[in-house]
Amino acid sequence: MKKFIIALSALILLYLAYDTARYRLGWYIDLKPDEPVTAFMTTDTQSIYIDRGSGPEPFIVKGVNLGVGLPDEWATDYAIDRETYLRWFGQMQEMGANTVRVYITLHDDFYNAFYEYNTAREEANEEPLWLIHGVWVNDYVQNSHRDAYDKDFLDAFIEDGRTLVDVLHGNKKISLGRGTGSGFYNKDVSRWVIGYILGVEWEDVTVAYTDHKYPDMAPYQGAYLSATEDASAFESMLAQVGDQIIEYESRRYKSQRLVAFSNWPTTDPFLYPEDITTFFMKCAQVDVEHIRAEDAFLAGQFVSYHVYPYYPDYLNYILNPTVMDRTPIWDGKAVISRVGTGPGTPIGSVLRRSDFYDETGAANTYLAYLRALRRHHTMPVVISEFGVSTGRGMAQIDRNTGRNQGHMSEQEQGQALVDCWRDITAANCAGGCVFTWQDEWFKRTWNTMHAVNLQRTPYWSDYQTNEQYFGLLSFDPGEEESVCYVDGDLSEWTEEDKLFDTGTRALSIKYDEKFIYLLAYEKGFANGQKMLYIPIDTTPKTGSTYCENFGLRFEDPVDFVLAIDGRDNSRLLVQERYEVLRAMFYHETHDADAYLDPPDADTPLFKPIDLMLQTATPLLTGNWQASSETYETGDLAYGNANPAAPDYDSLADFIFAGDYVELKLPWQLLNFADPSRMTIHDDYYENYGVDYITIDTMYLGLTDGAAQERTPLYPAALKGWGNRVAYHERLKASYDAMRRLWR
Repeated sequence: MKKFIIALSALILLYLAYDTARYRLGWYIDLKPDEPVTAFMTTDTQSIYIDRGSGPEPFIVKGVNLGVGLPDEWATDYAIDRETYLRWFGQMQEMGANTVRVYITLHDDFYNAFYEYNTAREEANEEPLWLIHGVWVNDYVQNSHRDAYDKDFLDAFIEDGRTLVDVLHGNKKISLGRGTGSGFYNKDVSRWVIGYILGVEWEDVTVAYTDHKYPDMAPYQGAYLSATEDASAFESMLAQVGDQIIEYESRRYKSQRLVAFSNWPTTDPFLYPEDITTFFMKCAQVDVEHIRAEDAFLAGQFVSYHVYPYYPDYLNYILNPTVMDRTPIWDGKAVISRVGTGPGTPIGSVLRRSDFYDETGAANTYLAYLRALRRHHTMPVVISEFGVSTGRGMAQIDRNTGRNQGHMSEQEQGQALVDCWRDITAANCAGGCVFTWQDEWFKRTWNTMHAVNLQRTPYWSDYQTNEQYFGLLSFDPGEEESVCYVDGDLSEWTEEDKLFDTGTRALSIKYDEKFIYLLAYEKGFANGQKMLYIPIDTTPKTGSTYCENFGLRFEDPVDFVLAIDGRDNSRLLVQERYEVLRAMFYHETHDADAYLDPPDADTPLFKPIDLMLQTATPLLTGNWQASSETYETGDLAYGNANPAAPDYDSLADFIFAGDYVELKLPWQLLNFADPSRMTIHDDYYENYGVDYITIDTMYLGLTDGAAQERTPLYPAALKGWGNRVAYHERLKASYDAMRRLWR
């Protein structure tokens, strides 16, 4: 018995040692050293090719980026399960996508589902879903290690790439770590992986610092990838990373895949006119033309860019040189002149004035930029991110085509995606990937992140933060349907929702993880033939009993006034003291300190609610200055907000129904920082910025403004929902638009 126990223990220890050596440490013995390396994906100067067994044929990437977020979960929770992945893969292919792109090594549920899905597709003799996989460099590493040759940057980059290779070949065990999935990866999905995109949207200062620190670095020379004599230190680093990952996969698994290095306009290879370079602080270039494929690299390279129609915004100034208030940027031959100095390819060498216009003659800087990329590169160009947001908030405007960063309906999003794809194909790119598959509640945007509790973003749907709504798939509140749809259907309102009812005037309220819903009744309202006002009090610190804008008086101080003035002139206004834009951006909008002369706590002035689009920036060369720019986000849109309606408008805020008006207000518009716990903004001028207080009641009223008496306010209890979020999936109208295009 003792010998048996000893033997069994030895076997267990031997297995554990084998398991650790193979799956965790990556040790292996090459039993077939002479086996040739293969590649089923190849490239030439313009196209990508796939060999399904009968020889190479052209392959256009019709892709969609897949994020990792779910409502009430952070990205690093890796909460998406196998069943969800399987459902989503089917929906992607039903849309016409042939490729999914992911950014990081995910939980093993993803790869198990991917294996199961594609195995079933092959057994049914159907086209599988292909995969482009990223190797991520997280924000902390990039921003804390400006030197890309620091071991915490470079060594981790290479090791993460090798780990991913093992993962895709079903040969790895890893534990949850920063930006890394976890699990036992024992499913070989490599035969469906067409390529890697290495890296992220590079911080320009990281690139510039690395290049500045190593100006005389000898170019990296590898067996598969090498840096050319023109390569910068950063480009040489990329060549080293790519070469070592290819070498590892070639040596251990006898196979290769396409390789690309992530890039975006901030670090594109172009040299712009001096005014543009200086004003927009264009300080770095990354040019993968300086990375050469050696003969041993059978698969080949492609070029990956994230390009959105509203960025780079400086192309607007190149197209309209008079805006710069300086000498024209275009010379007599209709190419860009007066370029600055430094590394890079002059943008004027790859663009003509005619390139800025599409076949209809309309200005299109997006198409122009894609043409510039395609002409510059001697390898296929894939636009690995393109998209627009359906968020109510907006952060940037495309002044030529109207494909803005936010404040676009789902129908407008769909048309913008179709137009972007047509531009991508017109520029002879090798395809692209829509950003992104699903909305992600945890995300933030520069012009709203000051207004919300960033530690609580997954627990509510912030319609003012555009970054959360790039998806083709929406997560709507409610397990099966939302508690309310602003569509004029009054049947979903009950007596329990009423705040008050006088017989001739009534107001009801309800809410969910995305909106506060209101139903106002006014006898004789007659589809907006008279004005209505809804005063709203949220904070006990500020507010006014008088609104001088409309001559309204209230029994208690209010912070907001909702003015219903027909279909085209309705808006939410905020008391000046409680205006977050003033508190946070007064220097940008008025060149003054908001805290030196703050509004009185009871000021009767109510202001439109605006969002920043562009902060003022002085031009360092010349006299031109870009002023700050805002837009009125408190302006309310009329329409039907029910996704089931044929005239559905996802941006609609209110609708008339006889003597009723039905409305929805996003939480942030009322200065809620975290409605899941009912925290709102405190007095800015007591805290010198945004701080929070918690409330359990808000107060609302209703008046037509005709009478002189003070409008009474009625209490509405607020409980929040904590971390327990209810939601259901819904494919947006943009999904249908892409399906019609790709199918």
